[in-house]
Amino acid sequence: MNLSNEITSNELLFIGFNQDNGNIACGTTNGFIVYNVDPFKETLRRVFSNGGIGIVEMLYRCNLLAIVGGGRNPRFPTNKVMIWDDLQNRCIGELMFKSEVHAVKLRRDRIVVVLLTKVYVYRFKDLSLIDTKQTITNPKGLISLCPDPNNNVLAIPGQQKGSIQIELYSISKFTLIKAHESELAQFALNIDGSKIASASDKGTLIRLWDTSTGALLKELRRGMDKAEIYSIAFNPTSTFIACSSDKGTVHIFSLTSTNTNTSTNSNNNQITNQSTIISQETEDNNIASSTSNSNTTNNKSMNLGFLRGVLPARLVPKYFDSEWSFAQIHGIEGKSICAFSSFIPSASNNSSTNLNNNKIYVVSADGLFLSCSYIDGGECTRLNSSKITNTLDNNYSNDLNNDGKIDTQENHSTVS
Repeated sequence: MNLSNEITSNELLFIGFNQDNGNIACGTTNGFIVYNVDPFKETLRRVFSNGGIGIVEMLYRCNLLAIVGGGRNPRFPTNKVMIWDDLQNRCIGELMFKSEVHAVKLRRDRIVVVLLTKVYVYRFKDLSLIDTKQTITNPKGLISLCPDPNNNVLAIPGQQKGSIQIELYSISKFTLIKAHESELAQFALNIDGSKIASASDKGTLIRLWDTSTGALLKELRRGMDKAEIYSIAFNPTSTFIACSSDKGTVHIFSLTSTNTNTSTNSNNNQITNQSTIISQETEDNNIASSTSNSNTTNNKSMNLGFLRGVLPARLVPKYFDSEWSFAQIHGIEGKSICAFSSFIPSASNNSSTNLNNNKIYVVSADGLFLSCSYIDGGECTRLNSSKITNTLDNNYSNDLNNDGKIDTQENHSTVS
């Protein structure tokens, strides 16, 4: 999440999770900081005397990071991606472009760089250019890169408003999804790249798509009033999805809910946005929370879809049989991102032993970190609240691993 244009008191320029959501990387006006998520603890801090870092992308917990200068006094040019080796405490490679870099994403074998209207894909081990893609104007730097080593999937905006282009490199296939009629706000791939969730700048709906066929799988309703969606995230088993928005609420939806919107599935891509008048109080608290909270993971609904069999379809708004979130976190101030707790096995360890599927994390622009449990539905239980700060904490280690050592199993090398 780029915070360069935000007014914050903590000098944060960027906040983002790493690939397994176990760490948070923060760019600041004088360097970058890495936090461990569970338990929440500062594990790495690099302070530069002459400038800020506007983008920080980790590669799991290894010693290599991609950084881009930012803020009023950038440490590096904003048109350069610097490959930082924390073992050597220096940059060992760089990628330079003719215009400003808006986003960077990493996986073990790729570096993907987003410019305003272009996306460049590089091989990590030698920084050689593999692919170039044209996009619609993309000032937010929208991109999603699948971390699964067996599925090389990239999602970027298409060249038309509201469209998403999916590059399935592993099977040499391309899919174009006309996801929305208006501009894209956010989208995110699930862990294996088989599904993608998207939201438009209207912010009322989250749509779930199959990346291989482009078919609409599900439609979820965040609310009725327009909202800016800040982030979308899947849990590691793709059974839940969450979104954060400028309404100050994180909504969590079940993707295995039995409250299936049959009208959405039957109409598939023939979706038209309809509107109605609904109170702000109802929208913010979500119609779901007005129903009784049971210990199930079914999304809530208004249960008025039966009216379609009584009244003409044109008189029954589609939201009557919409799926609403089954769990929420209220009271988030400012821009925020969310992520589920997860475990992605490394190349040397194929076992997934600690999924912690009941936790969701939220980080806001003002530095608030929340860890919550969502499994009971309704308002999430807050487990931990901490603060990200640019003030030096004397209780931090100076390495990426909690045991004080860099993860040598994930060391990478690249050109100098």
